[in-house]
Amino acid sequence: MPAHKTAETATRPARALRGTRARAEVAADGIPAQDAGAAEVFAVDTVNASFLESLLGYNARRASLSLVGVFMKCMARFDLKIVEFSVLSLVGRNPGITSRQLCQQLDMLPPNMVGMIDALARRGFLERRPHPRDGRATGLYLTAAGRELVDTAEPQLKSSEEKAVAHLSETEQAQLMQLLQKLYR
Repeated sequence: MPAHKTAETATRPARALRGTRARAEVAADGIPAQDAGAAEVFAVDTVNASFLESLLGYNARRASLSLVGVFMKCMARFDLKIVEFSVLSLVGRNPGITSRQLCQQLDMLPPNMVGMIDALARRGFLERRPHPRDGRATGLYLTAAGRELVDTAEPQLKSSEEKAVAHLSETEQAQLMQLLQKLYR
């Protein structure tokens, strides 16, 4: 907040309904006091988001929006959605993985996964083969086109993400990764 602004002037009444000017009293928590008898209209010079910024979910969502934008922009070059790339990357690193295992890893419902696998297979990126131990299951494998796509996309995504978090030290990046994984594992 600039030096000339105080907590009292950060939120100030623009005008009262009857045309008189009044000054809002600001409590210690930064919330303007409400006079039950006066209806005031406020002009906000500085937004007080202190409560939201004290919430992990709010901060995680803001950080996610920033990084998801980087991810989406990179995947758009390959005409892929984030989850489609995630499936291809997992299949590439786990040849023979089943759709059930993908659902568990990506927290997806089976009907959604089946549709996505079908679409990726139609595009020539995935193929199904009989599972060696479970006759009811099929394993998923990248095709040559799928392997080429993953091998091209992964380093580009990694580079884009590294640029997005370059303002964090390597130690901070490692700590952030560890803490994020601790929340969902």
